[in-house]
This record gives sequence, structure tokens and C-alpha cells, in this order.
Amino acid sequence: MTVSVDPAGHGAGRIGYFTVLYDEGCPICRTAHHWLEGRAQLVPLEFVAAGSPEARRRFPGLDHAATLRDLTVITDGGLVYVSDGAWLACLWALADYRAMAERLASPRLLPAARRFIAAAAAARQATRTEDYGDVCDDRCR
Repeated sequence: MTVSVDPAGHGAGRIGYFTVLYDEGCPICRTAHHWLEGRAQLVPLEFVAAGSPEARRRFPGLDHAATLRDLTVITDGGLVYVSDGAWLACLWALADYRAMAERLASPRLLPAARRFIAAAAAARQATRTEDYGDVCDDRCR
């Protein structure tokens, strides 16, 4: 018997790939993108800049302004994960982090995972200005 695991528990079934919409103007997001891309993937991750013409063409029904505020992951079947669900989906896609994603999604640990992700998002938003990331070369210290 084969059991397909769904990262957010919404019955996604077998997932072929994830499209990850990330803010390419944010050094934190670019770093996360490179880190995720460099890991062994059980579910392939495809990265597209949030709010880009490509993202708008591929996903016309999404609120693209919202995808710039929160990490967004779309399955090949069209399910959309946002914020903590998106982060957990990305970890779940990785060979060495799937078990951790499943533990973090458990009822006991999910509140703490959500607080951590919310804190990281708040720190990112607090430091973001209109030109945030436009002149940074990702070597900030």
C-alpha cells in the first residue's frame, strides 16, 4: 500500500512539483531560494519571482500583491499554500527535511512553527523600504 503525504493535510495526494513564488527583491528570500535550490529534493521546486510577468501569466487568479508579502507555493495540481503552510511545504519537499516538516506540522509544534515564521516575516517587513533589495549584493554584514 502506498501512502501519499500532504504537507499541509489538505488531501493534495501525489505531488509532482511545487512552484515557489518568492520576493526576488528581498535578500532574505533570495538566500532562502538558493538554500532550498541547493538541497536534494523529493518534490522538485521551481522558483518564480512573485509579482513577475511570468507569475501573473501562469497564475492569473492569484492576488500577486499578497504573494510579495508572504511566500506562496502552488502544487502542480493547483493547490496553494501561503505563509507557514508554504514554508512547511518547501521543507517537506526536501529529502533531508521532510521528517522535520512533518514534526513541525504536528498539532503540538505547529503553533511554535507559526510564531517563528511570523517573527521572520515581521523582521523582513520591518526592514523593507520601497527600494529594499535593489542595491544589495547579498553580501550585507
